[in-house]
Amino acid sequence: MITNVSLATVWVTDQNAAKAFYIDTLGFEEGTDVTLGDGYRWLTVCHPDHPEMQLTLMKPGPPLDEEAAELFRRMLAKGSMHAVGLATDDCRKTHEELVAKGVEFIQDPADRPYGVEAIIRDNSGNWLVLVEPKPFTGADFPHAGS
Repeated sequence: MITNVSLATVWVTDQNAAKAFYIDTLGFEEGTDVTLGDGYRWLTVCHPDHPEMQLTLMKPGPPLDEEAAELFRRMLAKGSMHAVGLATDDCRKTHEELVAKGVEFIQDPADRPYGVEAIIRDNSGNWLVLVEPKPFTGADFPHAGS
């Protein structure tokens, strides 16, 4: 039986720089960092309160074929990749803290039916959605079901 999601891939342009961003800037911890055969590096980070959910910081390349790897590299270069959502208990305060650390925001905190949301860009070009959730129902969305 499946018990939970334990791993998600975040495509990055530079694994060392991404590791530093996720650990030093966002407060994640190293999960695994090993180099396997042919120089393939398995690098994961996780939030200290949720070590069961790891993010693999993966550079486009094998096991992808070159065409697929190039597609990911182009999307990262455009800054058009969505990576993951990050929960926070205070989106506006977290926004202030991350701005002070030099994090690029492509959307400042805004009220949404499901909470307060902001969007940051990591140092590889990925969008990370930062959400302070609040209870909601379908009725909170004016165009739901239409």
